[in-house]
Amino acid sequence: MSNAAEFENAGKEAIDNAVRSFSAVTRGFQQIATETTEYTKRSYERSAKMFEQLSQTRSVERVVELQNEYAKAAYEGWVSQATRMGEIYTDIAKEVYKPFETVAQRATGFAQSTVKDAA
Repeated sequence: MSNAAEFENAGKEAIDNAVRSFSAVTRGFQQIATETTEYTKRSYERSAKMFEQLSQTRSVERVVELQNEYAKAAYEGWVSQATRMGEIYTDIAKEVYKPFETVAQRATGFAQSTVKDAA
């Protein structure tokens, strides 16, 4: 294969990899938006329910109990969502890197063979 053809193939492969990587980022951001929207909706619904219960409560003890329950549930929900978002970001990073994995492996192999040839 001529150098021009190799160069052309390398350029085409780089563009294809960039497009696949960009697509992975786009899908990931869509997933983040969906997760964030769903979490916000759940959080709002929990808050509305808690305020409804508070408005119907007549004793201070029950108010404190409701606030404690709400705080605990809100914290657990937040931790769960933060964990989920971390997983999504990790998955995005893996998917973005995938198209370039073979290129990196080939470059490493080329560098190693060049070093062996030079030695």
